[in-house]
Amino acid sequence: MIGKIRQKLIVLNQSFSRQATEIICPICDRAIPDSQKDAHHLIPKSKGGKTTEYLHRICHKQIHALFTETELAQQYHHAQILREHPEMMKFIQWIKSKPNAFYEKTRKSARLK
Repeated sequence: MIGKIRQKLIVLNQSFSRQATEIICPICDRAIPDSQKDAHHLIPKSKGGKTTEYLHRICHKQIHALFTETELAQQYHHAQILREHPEMMKFIQWIKSKPNAFYEKTRKSARLK
């Protein structure tokens, strides 16, 4: 059972999200539907990061499939830097032709196994 305060917060969040402007993914530059919105820690929480940014779920999964947490913390802690990586550039070219709500499972990079 949800507490009364939490219930009110959920209702407020839902009404606020309907009024909110469209959020654009900083990785692929496409609008993010609510069903595909993921918060990404620019520096992983395990490495002391606190700042988050909304991304498409598929973009977020792709980042974690390609990079270790150490790499994200040390080198790839900004959307622009991530976009410039050759593998991410290839992914961005592919995803731009898909609808905003598109999602497909992402496989881990062979180098991370």
